[in-house]
Amino acid sequence: MSHLHLELDPPPPLPEHGLRVFALGGLGEIGRNMTVFEYDGKLLVVDCGVLFPEEHHPGVDLILPDFGPIRDRLDDIVAVVLTHGHEDHIGGLPYLLRERGNIPVAGSQLTLAFLDPKLKEHRLKEVPKHIVSEGDIETFGPFECEFVAVNHSIPDALAVAIRTPAGVVLHTGDFKMDQLPLDGRITDLRAFARLGEAGVDLFLTDSTNADVPGFTTSERNITPAIEAVFARSTKRIIVASFASHIHRVQQVLDTAVKYDRKVAYVGRSMVRNMQIARDLGYLKVPDGVVVDKIDAAPPERMVLMSTGSQGEPMAALSRMANNSHPQVSLEPGDTVLLASSLIPGNENAIYRVIDGLTKLGAKVVHKGNALVHVSGHASAGELLYCYNIVQPTNVMPVHGEIRHLHANGALATQTGVPNVLLAEDGYVVDLVDGHASITGAFDCGYVYVDGSSVGDISDSDLKDRRVLGEEGFISVVVVVDSTSGKIVTGPEIHARGIAEDDSVFDEVRSKIVVDLERAMADGTRDARQLEQTVRRTLGSYAGRRLRRRPMIVPIVLEA
Repeated sequence: MSHLHLELDPPPPLPEHGLRVFALGGLGEIGRNMTVFEYDGKLLVVDCGVLFPEEHHPGVDLILPDFGPIRDRLDDIVAVVLTHGHEDHIGGLPYLLRERGNIPVAGSQLTLAFLDPKLKEHRLKEVPKHIVSEGDIETFGPFECEFVAVNHSIPDALAVAIRTPAGVVLHTGDFKMDQLPLDGRITDLRAFARLGEAGVDLFLTDSTNADVPGFTTSERNITPAIEAVFARSTKRIIVASFASHIHRVQQVLDTAVKYDRKVAYVGRSMVRNMQIARDLGYLKVPDGVVVDKIDAAPPERMVLMSTGSQGEPMAALSRMANNSHPQVSLEPGDTVLLASSLIPGNENAIYRVIDGLTKLGAKVVHKGNALVHVSGHASAGELLYCYNIVQPTNVMPVHGEIRHLHANGALATQTGVPNVLLAEDGYVVDLVDGHASITGAFDCGYVYVDGSSVGDISDSDLKDRRVLGEEGFISVVVVVDSTSGKIVTGPEIHARGIAEDDSVFDEVRSKIVVDLERAMADGTRDARQLEQTVRRTLGSYAGRRLRRRPMIVPIVLEA
């Protein structure tokens, strides 16, 4: 999908002492968050994440931000700042570092620890890393960055205040205002207020829950629901969660101890991330509760902590639902707890998994029928709080689909923010003399990762894949004598993915012969033009007779 912004011209040169801000992902979708700041010829990048493909992206593994607008300026990047360790904020960074491997990367201890395996996988060994904590101030080129603690569904999340001579920008990253977080680390509203007192010229705020009224429920409130699942389960319990949700895993471990159960991790990313979290002290593992084998205890005393809460086809839970997991076979009476929310676009995949689990006899507990997950993002009440505390001059909602950005902008307007900018991917916002305005746009599209291919798959290719999957495929081979203008052999027609037998095309064969010979009689000899004639004739027939629009691949050979 491309964001061409035909209504906006390319941006003009940045005025002297002005700050330019533009997003290459994350504005209009939940994922691939990446924001670029430019001052005095230098660039600072905040986050570089991935977007996971939906059903209309067949064969695609990941979707990256579009590096096109900065590709010829990679040497101008002074640092990449990571707000937290979720895939939609760090997953795309190795692909940027493959283009320039010595860009300094700053982030919290846990964030950089989650990044390390990705760098090793891409064989990126020389990346300079800066571990930062809340309260730290680091300077990268003309950008002074102050890091502020925020609460999210992963530990060690940070907001960042970016100071330049053009003004101060406060970027929240993903955050919420849980007042009783499991790790005791709250969003530092005192720092927000202090920054607001000094003056925040541009406030970039998380929009994901902007259309949800009130306040996001505290993580602690779901502990009773998890305990209730354990209390009534008489067989094995499988808990599916994000592989980065350390708080949720902590709750499961603590509950397992209370109900005398053992816990085994299932899924490579779950095993890896929980080992990292344990080694760094973010996950407190009671003695003897975690075991290496899924059958280390009888079923009524086992808990499996699994990946796949979003219905990912190759994740552990989906394979269990399909009865294709090499180690885990679900049995009637097992309980599956989906301790996650539904990310927009994943609903169908998740419901398919729930159906598969239910068919196998498992009882499935999910957010729709129990309070087993809470969001990691600030709801409308929390955002209003922040606007009133910070009192920014300009606001640019980030991180969300279009409806979320608009809802967030409306909240800012209600609190009296003088200037609210509703931008999309590629929009260029310039902060000059304290006023921010949209001055143009870059062409900015989706970059698809398909196996080892990065950026080679186009929207046209995906359209072809969808046609193949939904409408079928017809091949036509014809041999012609270009001298006499006659058909030598064929047409031979073969179809795949179409219910009718190939004999259904008998009546169109004579029509193809007539149209080809007429075209050659009119002077057409070019094979591609003749193939177009075949495609039009057969396509018209398939649409009229079969009510389908299959992919048609004609091949015209000269004798």
